[in-house]
Amino acid sequence: MFDNSSILVTGGTGSFGRKFIATVLARYSPRRVIVYSRDELKQYEMQQEYRQDAMRFFIGDVRDGERLRQAMRDVDYVVHAAALKQVPAAEYNPGECIRTNVGGAENVIAAALANGVKKVVALSTDKAASPINLYGATKLLSDKLFVAANNTVGKQATRYAVVRYGNVVGSRGSVVPLFQKLVADGVTELPITDPRMTRFWITLQEGVDFVLRAFERMYGGELFVPKIPSARITDLAEALGPGLPQRMIGIRPGEKLHEMMISRDDSLHTLEFQDHYVITPSIRFVEGSDFASNGRGEQGSPVTEGFKYVSDSNPQFLSVEEIRALSEQKA
Repeated sequence: MFDNSSILVTGGTGSFGRKFIATVLARYSPRRVIVYSRDELKQYEMQQEYRQDAMRFFIGDVRDGERLRQAMRDVDYVVHAAALKQVPAAEYNPGECIRTNVGGAENVIAAALANGVKKVVALSTDKAASPINLYGATKLLSDKLFVAANNTVGKQATRYAVVRYGNVVGSRGSVVPLFQKLVADGVTELPITDPRMTRFWITLQEGVDFVLRAFERMYGGELFVPKIPSARITDLAEALGPGLPQRMIGIRPGEKLHEMMISRDDSLHTLEFQDHYVITPSIRFVEGSDFASNGRGEQGSPVTEGFKYVSDSNPQFLSVEEIRALSEQKA
């Protein structure tokens, strides 16, 4: 799919963007891979590592619609990974988060349509399902925008879909590198928010692979959710700091005890496949789409009414040993 094609990644210098681009370059022969981000230092550092002829680096902000339109000229596929994602920071700086996560989504949608991009996949988060924090609320709005964007394409071939998953093991700003640094600094205890807390976990490579498959699976309007394991915060602390006492510090602003990726209300529009779920659009934008059979020929079936996918009731939990092995993987 990506051979001899042009791909643009917003937020391309982030943890996901770097892994996605490395994977695409290793597996395919793209004509161009465009990194779109606003941090010139990160772009400079990335240029030293990614020297392939296909690489292009655009400095720009997703808040800048005109710059996005320039960057997307002759682009075939877009991955929208740019976001302000720190929950406490979003609570403290709501306007900035809204302008990037919601306004930025609108700009990506408009630029893709104006340039005749074939497919756009936007990254979401488990915090967008029944959100209680501002970050989750902005990503829910972003999800809705990308799904509804399929209604604006007319006779154009541009299609939009969303991928939603949980915490990425070892991503920048997450708890794994924090715990690893504290242990390396020789702390005598690890701070945990609440011993009951659980989270969905996925590795960076698994997230990238799921997004790549979403491009093959999508018709337009789907929200893809992978089947991934959960982890307990206490097990995570034990895996990274064996034997260290754990000190409860309380839940941070905007946090949940348990994360959700599919709510009960979404069950009416959810299909289950072998390794993932699909929340289908409540309004059908693409004529003739049978979401129960995707672009890869995989077959899905409706979940039972009232089904929900929540981290504390997930049938698959990582053990301490499995968490330790995952945390030791190189991002």
